Amino acid sequence: MAFQICINLLIAVMWTFLGESYNFSGFVIGYLVGIVLLFSLRRFLKGPFYLKRVYNIVILVLIFIKELLLSNLDITKLIYARRLNINPGIFTLETDLETDLEITLLAILITLTPGTVTVAVSPDKKKLYIHAMDIVDMQDAVHSIKNSFEKHIMEVTR
Repeated sequence: MAFQICINLLIAVMWTFLGESYNFSGFVIGYLVGIVLLFSLRRFLKGPFYLKRVYNIVILVLIFIKELLLSNLDITKLIYARRLNINPGIFTLETDLETDLEITLLAILITLTPGTVTVAVSPDKKKLYIHAMDIVDMQDAVHSIKNSFEKHIMEVTR
């Protein structure tokens, strides 16, 4: 992926210098020409086309923003409730993630979402222990994390 980005930037810089315009619009046009060239020559390059991974990263960020906003609304409702009716608890999430980067990214995304904190990771790196401020159904919480964060982390890193 990094090699493809460097080639694309090199094509954009060359396009800018050959066009003798030396402005940002010339660079953007060169970058777009580079994308088209790399896409048409992708079978000669190692690995998948890099814009697919960039697209998956953008999707993961948008999912995190959505989860962040929804959990902030839930926490706000709890704060302004007349009576504090919550069920805090710790649950276990068995993960299919393999590398340290993937597990760390999942733990960070869970911790940054209000109302949940990653407490620990098991020594075999297959389980995460998560504290949630309000757990209605543990299976639903596990299913939600697996279908949102874990699934998209695997799309980004693999």
